[in-house]
Amino acid sequence: MVGQHHDEPGHGGHVISYGRYILIWFGLLALTGTTVALAGIDLGRWIIITALTIASIKSLLVLNIFMHLQFEARVFRVFVTVAALTLTIFIVLTFFDYAFY
Repeated sequence: MVGQHHDEPGHGGHVISYGRYILIWFGLLALTGTTVALAGIDLGRWIIITALTIASIKSLLVLNIFMHLQFEARVFRVFVTVAALTLTIFIVLTFFDYAFY
């Protein structure tokens, strides 16, 4: 089915410039560099929270920009949000068991 055009809603008309892709890529590189730099700093128990916050920001950028989630139907975004919240709950519950003793 190569060359088929999608006439369904959410499959056409969104164009993201190469400049924006490159800008987001540099942002992802900067966040990765920040994560690596913070690994050498003793922040105590805050290092895990900081690293997970940076990783969450990076995943949101990838989901919204590179995977075009911002152009998808609302129901699909809700499903992704519910999955992310479920993962967050599991991570938080795991930290209460292991990380904060």
